[in-house]
Amino acid sequence: MKVGFLITARLKSSRLPLKLLMDLKGRKIIEWVIDRAKSLKGISEIVLCTSPNPQDYPLVEIALENNIYYFAGSEDDVLDRLYQACRLFSLDYLVGITGENPLFCRYHAQLMIDEARKGEYDYLKIEGLPLGSAVYGIKFSALERVCKAKGDYVDTEIWGHFFDVPDVFNVKVLKVPEALNRPHYRLTLDYAQDYILLRHLFEQIPFEGLMDLSSVVEYIDDNPSILEINRYVEQKGLSDEQKAKIEEIIGRLKQGA
Repeated sequence: MKVGFLITARLKSSRLPLKLLMDLKGRKIIEWVIDRAKSLKGISEIVLCTSPNPQDYPLVEIALENNIYYFAGSEDDVLDRLYQACRLFSLDYLVGITGENPLFCRYHAQLMIDEARKGEYDYLKIEGLPLGSAVYGIKFSALERVCKAKGDYVDTEIWGHFFDVPDVFNVKVLKVPEALNRPHYRLTLDYAQDYILLRHLFEQIPFEGLMDLSSVVEYIDDNPSILEINRYVEQKGLSDEQKAKIEEIIGRLKQGA
Protein backbone atom coordinates (compact mmCIF):
# COMPACT_ATOMS: atom_id res chain seq x y z
CA MET A 1 0.00 0.00 0.00
CA LYS A 2 1.74 3.16 -1.24
CA VAL A 3 0.79 6.12 0.95
CA GLY A 4 1.65 9.72 0.10
CA PHE A 5 1.29 12.86 2.20
CA LEU A 6 -0.45 15.59 0.19
CA ILE A 7 -0.54 19.25 1.21
CA THR A 8 -3.14 21.34 -0.62
CA ALA A 9 -2.05 24.96 -0.88
CA ARG A 10 -2.81 28.09 -2.89
CA LEU A 11 -2.18 31.81 -2.46
CA LYS A 12 -5.59 33.09 -3.53
CA SER A 13 -6.94 33.95 -0.06
CA SER A 14 -8.71 37.30 0.08
CA ARG A 15 -9.33 37.20 3.84
CA LEU A 16 -5.60 37.07 4.62
CA PRO A 17 -3.56 37.57 1.43
CA LEU A 18 -0.44 35.39 1.02
CA LYS A 19 -1.08 33.85 4.43
CA LEU A 20 0.98 30.73 3.70
CA LEU A 21 4.06 32.89 3.24
CA MET A 22 3.69 34.66 6.58
CA ASP A 23 6.49 34.24 9.09
CA LEU A 24 6.38 32.20 12.29
CA LYS A 25 9.65 32.22 14.18
CA GLY A 26 11.79 32.39 11.06
CA ARG A 27 9.86 29.89 8.94
CA LYS A 28 6.96 30.43 6.59
CA ILE A 29 3.59 28.93 7.57
CA ILE A 30 3.73 26.43 4.72
CA GLU A 31 7.29 25.44 5.65
CA TRP A 32 6.18 24.46 9.15
CA VAL A 33 3.58 22.19 7.54
CA ILE A 34 6.25 20.65 5.31
CA ASP A 35 8.62 20.19 8.26
CA ARG A 36 5.94 18.33 10.21
CA ALA A 37 5.18 16.11 7.22
CA LYS A 38 8.87 15.27 6.87
CA SER A 39 8.91 13.94 10.44
CA LEU A 40 6.38 11.22 9.58
CA LYS A 41 7.29 7.64 8.69
CA GLY A 42 5.80 5.22 6.20
CA ILE A 43 5.01 7.69 3.40
CA SER A 44 6.40 7.33 -0.10
CA GLU A 45 6.54 11.05 -0.89
CA ILE A 46 5.35 14.46 0.22
CA VAL A 47 3.56 16.44 -2.48
CA LEU A 48 2.55 20.09 -2.34
CA CYS A 49 -0.63 20.25 -4.44
CA THR A 50 -1.12 23.72 -5.89
CA SER A 51 -2.20 25.23 -9.23
CA PRO A 52 -0.49 26.45 -12.43
CA ASN A 53 -1.71 30.00 -11.74
CA PRO A 54 1.33 32.34 -11.68
CA GLN A 55 0.29 33.64 -8.26
CA ASP A 56 1.09 30.17 -6.87
CA TYR A 57 4.64 30.02 -8.26
CA PRO A 58 6.13 30.94 -4.85
CA LEU A 59 4.69 27.70 -3.48
CA VAL A 60 6.38 25.70 -6.22
CA GLU A 61 9.67 27.39 -5.35
CA ILE A 62 9.19 26.56 -1.66
CA ALA A 63 8.50 22.91 -2.49
CA LEU A 64 11.71 22.72 -4.50
CA GLU A 65 13.72 24.55 -1.83
CA ASN A 66 12.46 22.08 0.78
CA ASN A 67 13.17 19.01 -1.37
CA ILE A 68 9.60 17.80 -1.75
CA TYR A 69 7.50 17.22 -4.84
CA TYR A 70 4.87 19.59 -6.16
CA PHE A 71 1.85 19.09 -8.39
CA ALA A 72 0.07 21.91 -10.24
CA GLY A 73 -3.52 20.87 -10.85
CA SER A 74 -7.01 22.33 -10.99
CA GLU A 75 -7.29 25.84 -9.56
CA ASP A 76 -10.78 25.36 -8.14
CA ASP A 77 -11.46 21.62 -7.97
CA VAL A 78 -9.50 20.45 -4.92
CA LEU A 79 -10.67 16.85 -5.24
CA ASP A 80 -9.58 16.61 -8.85
CA ARG A 81 -6.22 18.12 -7.90
CA LEU A 82 -5.76 15.42 -5.26
CA TYR A 83 -6.97 12.73 -7.64
CA GLN A 84 -4.60 13.72 -10.42
CA ALA A 85 -1.68 13.98 -7.99
CA CYS A 86 -2.42 10.46 -6.71
CA ARG A 87 -2.50 9.18 -10.28
CA LEU A 88 0.80 10.85 -11.16
CA PHE A 89 2.58 9.38 -8.14
CA SER A 90 0.75 6.02 -8.30
CA LEU A 91 -0.57 6.37 -4.74
CA ASP A 92 -2.93 3.81 -3.24
CA TYR A 93 -3.78 6.08 -0.34
CA LEU A 94 -3.35 9.72 0.55
CA VAL A 95 -3.01 11.28 3.96
CA GLY A 96 -2.99 15.03 3.99
CA ILE A 97 -3.93 18.45 5.21
CA THR A 98 -4.28 22.01 3.93
CA GLY A 99 -1.32 24.35 4.04
CA GLU A 100 -2.67 26.75 6.66
CA ASN A 101 -2.28 24.30 9.53
CA PRO A 102 1.27 24.54 10.95
CA LEU A 103 0.37 22.69 14.16
CA PHE A 104 -1.28 19.54 12.83
CA CYS A 105 -0.96 16.62 15.23
CA ARG A 106 2.00 14.48 14.19
CA TYR A 107 1.03 11.70 16.59
CA HIS A 108 -2.39 11.23 15.05
CA ALA A 109 -1.00 11.76 11.54
CA GLN A 110 1.33 8.82 12.18
CA LEU A 111 -1.55 6.72 13.51
CA MET A 112 -3.48 7.51 10.34
CA ILE A 113 -0.57 6.61 8.07
CA ASP A 114 -0.16 3.30 9.88
CA GLU A 115 -3.89 2.64 9.47
CA ALA A 116 -3.84 3.70 5.82
CA ARG A 117 -1.03 1.24 5.06
CA LYS A 118 -3.36 -1.60 6.07
CA GLY A 119 -5.73 -0.57 3.26
CA GLU A 120 -8.87 -1.59 5.12
CA TYR A 121 -10.76 1.73 5.19
CA ASP A 122 -11.86 4.05 2.39
CA TYR A 123 -11.93 7.17 4.53
CA LEU A 124 -10.13 7.99 7.76
CA LYS A 125 -10.94 11.00 9.91
CA ILE A 126 -10.20 12.34 13.36
CA GLU A 127 -12.72 13.88 15.73
CA GLY A 128 -11.96 16.02 18.77
CA LEU A 129 -8.64 17.68 17.96
CA PRO A 130 -8.34 21.49 17.86
CA LEU A 131 -9.45 22.98 14.54
CA GLY A 132 -6.48 22.80 12.18
CA SER A 133 -4.82 19.86 13.94
CA ALA A 134 -6.42 16.88 12.20
CA VAL A 135 -5.21 15.25 9.00
CA TYR A 136 -7.44 13.09 6.80
CA GLY A 137 -7.00 9.88 4.83
CA ILE A 138 -8.61 8.72 1.58
CA LYS A 139 -8.10 5.52 -0.36
CA PHE A 140 -7.44 6.22 -4.03
CA SER A 141 -10.30 3.98 -5.18
CA ALA A 142 -12.75 5.99 -3.05
CA LEU A 143 -11.38 9.28 -4.37
CA GLU A 144 -11.76 8.01 -7.91
CA ARG A 145 -15.39 7.03 -7.29
CA VAL A 146 -16.26 10.45 -5.91
CA CYS A 147 -14.53 12.26 -8.76
CA LYS A 148 -16.47 10.22 -11.30
CA ALA A 149 -19.76 10.72 -9.45
CA LYS A 150 -19.38 14.50 -9.17
CA GLY A 151 -18.73 14.92 -12.88
CA ASP A 152 -17.96 18.53 -13.81
CA TYR A 153 -18.82 19.93 -10.37
CA VAL A 154 -15.68 21.81 -9.27
CA ASP A 155 -16.65 23.56 -6.02
CA THR A 156 -14.91 21.00 -3.80
CA GLU A 157 -12.90 23.12 -1.37
CA ILE A 158 -15.05 21.61 1.40
CA TRP A 159 -15.27 17.95 0.50
CA GLY A 160 -15.43 15.72 3.59
CA HIS A 161 -19.16 15.13 3.21
CA PHE A 162 -18.58 13.18 -0.01
CA PHE A 163 -16.67 10.45 1.86
CA ASP A 164 -18.31 10.41 5.27
CA VAL A 165 -21.06 8.14 3.95
CA PRO A 166 -21.08 4.73 5.73
CA ASP A 167 -23.66 3.43 3.24
CA VAL A 168 -21.07 3.79 0.50
CA PHE A 169 -17.60 3.84 2.08
CA ASN A 170 -15.88 2.01 4.88
CA VAL A 171 -15.22 4.87 7.31
CA LYS A 172 -13.12 4.86 10.45
CA VAL A 173 -12.92 7.61 13.06
CA LEU A 174 -9.69 7.86 15.02
CA LYS A 175 -10.43 8.75 18.61
CA VAL A 176 -8.62 11.48 20.50
CA PRO A 177 -7.54 11.13 24.14
CA GLU A 178 -9.06 13.54 26.63
CA ALA A 179 -5.72 15.34 26.98
CA LEU A 180 -6.00 16.55 23.36
CA ASN A 181 -9.77 16.66 22.98
CA ARG A 182 -10.22 20.41 22.45
CA PRO A 183 -12.36 20.90 19.31
CA HIS A 184 -13.17 24.46 20.42
CA TYR A 185 -9.51 25.52 20.18
CA ARG A 186 -8.89 27.20 16.82
CA LEU A 187 -5.35 26.63 15.50
CA THR A 188 -5.85 27.14 11.76
CA LEU A 189 -5.04 30.29 9.74
CA ASP A 190 -7.73 32.19 7.87
CA TYR A 191 -7.80 35.63 9.45
CA ALA A 192 -5.41 38.13 10.99
CA GLN A 193 -6.64 37.13 14.45
CA ASP A 194 -5.60 33.53 13.75
CA TYR A 195 -2.12 34.70 12.82
CA ILE A 196 -1.82 36.75 16.01
CA LEU A 197 -2.72 33.67 18.05
CA LEU A 198 -0.32 31.36 16.19
CA ARG A 199 2.50 33.89 16.48
CA HIS A 200 1.86 34.17 20.21
CA LEU A 201 2.07 30.39 20.61
CA PHE A 202 5.29 30.09 18.61
CA GLU A 203 6.89 32.93 20.57
CA GLN A 204 5.76 31.93 24.06
CA ILE A 205 6.00 28.13 24.06
CA PRO A 206 9.59 26.87 24.28
CA PHE A 207 10.40 24.07 21.81
CA GLU A 208 13.21 22.64 19.74
CA GLY A 209 12.66 21.37 16.24
CA LEU A 210 8.89 20.96 16.04
CA MET A 211 6.33 21.98 18.62
CA ASP A 212 4.17 19.16 19.97
CA LEU A 213 0.42 19.70 19.94
CA SER A 214 0.30 18.50 23.56
CA SER A 215 2.47 21.48 24.57
CA VAL A 216 0.13 23.84 22.73
CA VAL A 217 -2.97 22.40 24.38
CA GLU A 218 -1.33 22.50 27.80
CA TYR A 219 -0.32 26.14 27.30
CA ILE A 220 -3.82 27.19 26.23
CA ASP A 221 -5.36 25.23 29.11
CA ASP A 222 -3.17 27.26 31.46
CA ASN A 223 -3.79 30.54 29.62
CA PRO A 224 -7.38 30.31 28.36
CA SER A 225 -7.70 34.06 27.91
CA ILE A 226 -5.64 33.91 24.70
CA LEU A 227 -8.58 32.18 23.03
CA GLU A 228 -10.24 35.60 23.00
CA ILE A 229 -7.86 36.59 20.20
CA ASN A 230 -9.75 34.65 17.53
CA ARG A 231 -12.87 33.73 19.46
CA TYR A 232 -15.26 35.51 17.11
CA VAL A 233 -13.77 34.22 13.87
CA GLU A 234 -16.29 32.12 11.97
CA GLN A 235 -15.22 29.02 10.07
CA LYS A 236 -16.37 28.91 6.47
CA GLY A 237 -19.34 26.59 5.99
CA LEU A 238 -21.40 25.21 3.14
CA SER A 239 -24.10 27.20 1.38
CA ASP A 240 -27.53 25.69 0.83
CA GLU A 241 -26.68 25.32 -2.86
CA GLN A 242 -23.49 23.41 -2.02
CA LYS A 243 -25.35 21.17 0.42
CA ALA A 244 -27.95 20.35 -2.22
CA LYS A 245 -25.26 19.50 -4.77
CA ILE A 246 -23.43 17.30 -2.28
CA GLU A 247 -26.63 15.40 -1.53
CA GLU A 248 -27.16 14.90 -5.25
CA ILE A 249 -23.68 13.49 -5.70
CA ILE A 250 -24.01 11.26 -2.62
CA GLY A 251 -27.25 9.97 -4.16
CA ARG A 252 -25.33 8.93 -7.27
CA LEU A 253 -22.73 7.19 -5.13
CA LYS A 254 -25.40 5.26 -3.25
CA GLN A 255 -27.01 4.16 -6.48
CA GLY A 256 -23.71 2.77 -7.64
CA ALA A 257 -22.76 1.21 -4.29
